[in-house]
Amino acid sequence: MTMTTIDPSVQAELSRLRDSIDNIDAAVVHMLAERFKCTQQVGHLKAEHKLPPADPSREAEQIARLRSLAENAKLDPAFAEKLLNFIIAEVIRHHETIAKSA
Repeated sequence: MTMTTIDPSVQAELSRLRDSIDNIDAAVVHMLAERFKCTQQVGHLKAEHKLPPADPSREAEQIARLRSLAENAKLDPAFAEKLLNFIIAEVIRHHETIAKSA
């Protein structure tokens, strides 16, 4: 494998962009952590009041809302929906665990 010399200005731009990506990734992780703190509280409230862990109508509303936000942000709505479905599945799993321990 031959090593290619990267122009210093290109390397600087790559570094700048990668630093921004790293900052965004950190923000995403922190935002998800905050979201899960809230959904844990929802799970405890649901368990306390014997509500089901899943709420299909709320989930459908959230998916529609997120798809619209994604379109407005020029992000693939299908990707946004897949991401939210993944998050919802994890939240429901947490709620089921909370309900079992209540």
